[in-house]
Amino acid sequence: MDIPADLARRAAELRDTLAYHSWRYHVQDEPEISDAEYDAMFHELTRLEEEYPALATPDSPTQKVGGAVSKALPNQEHALRMYSLDNVFDAEEWLDYTQKAARLLPGTTPEGLAFWVEPKMDGLAMELIYENGVLTTALTRGDGHKGEVVTTNMRTVKNLPLRLKSAVPMPSILEVRGEVVITRADFAALNEAQQQKDAKLFANPRNAAAGSVRQLDSAITASRPLRFMAYGIGRAIFPNAAPWRTQQEIISHLAAYGFAVAPGAKLCAKAADVAAFYRCLAEHRQELAFDIDGVVAKLNRLDWQEELGFTAHAPRWAIAMKFLAQRVCTRLMDIQIQVGRTGVLTPRAVLDPVTVGGVVVSYATLHNEDEIRAKDVRIGDLVVVQRAGDVIPEIVGPVPGERRGTERIFQFPENCPECGHPAHREAGEAAWRCLNKLCPAMRRQTVIYFVSKAGLDIQGIGEKWIVMLMDRGLVKTPADLFRLRKEELMELDRMGDKLADNFLQALAGARQNTELRRLISALGIKHVGSQTARALGGKYRNLDELGAAGAEELRQIPDIGPEVASSIVEFFQDEGNRELLRQLRELGLWPQQAPPPPGAALASPGGPVSALWGKTLLFTGTLTLGRGAAKKLAEEAGAKVVGAVSKNIDYLVAGEAAGSKLAKARALGVAVVDEPAFMALLVAGQPGQTAGQSADRVAEDAPLNVGGQAGLFD
Repeated sequence: MDIPADLARRAAELRDTLAYHSWRYHVQDEPEISDAEYDAMFHELTRLEEEYPALATPDSPTQKVGGAVSKALPNQEHALRMYSLDNVFDAEEWLDYTQKAARLLPGTTPEGLAFWVEPKMDGLAMELIYENGVLTTALTRGDGHKGEVVTTNMRTVKNLPLRLKSAVPMPSILEVRGEVVITRADFAALNEAQQQKDAKLFANPRNAAAGSVRQLDSAITASRPLRFMAYGIGRAIFPNAAPWRTQQEIISHLAAYGFAVAPGAKLCAKAADVAAFYRCLAEHRQELAFDIDGVVAKLNRLDWQEELGFTAHAPRWAIAMKFLAQRVCTRLMDIQIQVGRTGVLTPRAVLDPVTVGGVVVSYATLHNEDEIRAKDVRIGDLVVVQRAGDVIPEIVGPVPGERRGTERIFQFPENCPECGHPAHREAGEAAWRCLNKLCPAMRRQTVIYFVSKAGLDIQGIGEKWIVMLMDRGLVKTPADLFRLRKEELMELDRMGDKLADNFLQALAGARQNTELRRLISALGIKHVGSQTARALGGKYRNLDELGAAGAEELRQIPDIGPEVASSIVEFFQDEGNRELLRQLRELGLWPQQAPPPPGAALASPGGPVSALWGKTLLFTGTLTLGRGAAKKLAEEAGAKVVGAVSKNIDYLVAGEAAGSKLAKARALGVAVVDEPAFMALLVAGQPGQTAGQSADRVAEDAPLNVGGQAGLFD
């Protein structure tokens, strides 16, 4: 259908005008027109797009209205890893941090370091990818390497620009990072609305924000009062040089592009000013509209950021200065015992409900028998409670002066409270364990762990649903989840037709899309966490290969010691576990890892070896295959990838626009290779040839070619 030119011009004018006024209202909090005027223009644009669908561009304000139901939440790798932050909790720890930073930056002193500081927003970390100024992808932080794609849902966030304002230089690629948050006032209104509908109340604003973004139905996300606050960037690719050299300039440009940024953020010229900012914000934190749990301090100069680089977990150039936990007093009403998936009996304190940091707390952890004795906590005590890290409630200790003589010393049970089987405490261990493998509590927790974020991370299937399914006898093992029928789900309380469909779609998505590393983690093998699961998933192509591996072979994998190797072998030898794996295979939950590149093989005793096996690598600059993909290939080949230059690195892989890391690596005598040489290292290695021989040959023969496009930051 041909679109009249005057209507096309009018639609473009409406899009621009509405985007401007949305920015004035949601970001600047300074509206220039009334809601009625805005609504009139919005409805006019809606009518035009309905009559001429080709006018509905991806950045149109009308695209913020949710309604489409996503079949699943696919995953996508971050081009640059989203790291966590290390923490400090007081002025002394902050001083230690600045002294370490200064030592790594020759010629500087702690007082000579300028920092960009901002409130640490307590929300859901998010990355937004803009291509030529238009939002194309939104990813949750996920595990830092890979996040969930939530683009449709994020389009509904009212203050989020779908197209960047063009008042500043426009990048071809811009990855904006920030937090999705809900104000305290909006959170109170949201919970009041939930209560009126007799729906579940949210525990705190962060949980509400996270749950809203990860909905399968974007209409639900659109109904929630979400806001996005930008705090930094990932990649930024410009035709010429990037327009910023400091963190302050990055934030200034993000604001000019149309993003809301953390309120109160500022530049501190010296370390002492940062400490003063922290103290002031700690004192006035409750006066802010949003929940915060500390202050983030980032070195302002980007060249210093690049110089310091990263550890395995966090940037060295930034630190989170966390607030001390808020403490209150309440009565300890009882101590209950919970049985975990490995049989550990964990005591939980039942409290007279009390508000701590804006959250009502009814339970707190007591960890184990020794802690109860060390703290001398008794049932009936008046106790001091805090939220550790402003998240996990814990008991600091009793108030002995308030004892009335009726308090009772807790006796740890010698039998499992769930199955009655004798409990046992090994010498040298703090935990009591139920040794009954058929204990219903252990089976229940095993299934809960299987679907949890640490396992397959199946959205919409939480602990309450698992308990309900197991109480009705519909599920006994993780495999039973994938046999559920819609008519069975419809018998559950609060289960509607649409929810049942979403439930089954989530399970189908997990069966089809789960990666090997996630399934390994979900199995709950003792001592095998997400990092070890990732290493195993990179080494083996499927569970058959992993199950056939002996302890000695497993110990050849970096970071796997004798205890972990033995635990893995014991898991695969257990007949019950073997039966579960057989059922998962029959149900189609049997992921296959892609084979290594032609001519290459991961290291194994007596077999072919990759030239990168056991080597330490650092990537810098722009790679054609992408840094995330390169890192994955290197780790699958048995290499360790780090984030900072040191003399312990075997190879620096330098792409285009390599910066100061390249010069520093050469000064330290580190071998430098370009992308073609890196790819050659991946496939190098023949039977009988050592990794070191092959790597040295490629490094000597391959020319180095670096330089080119500027503007990409490590």
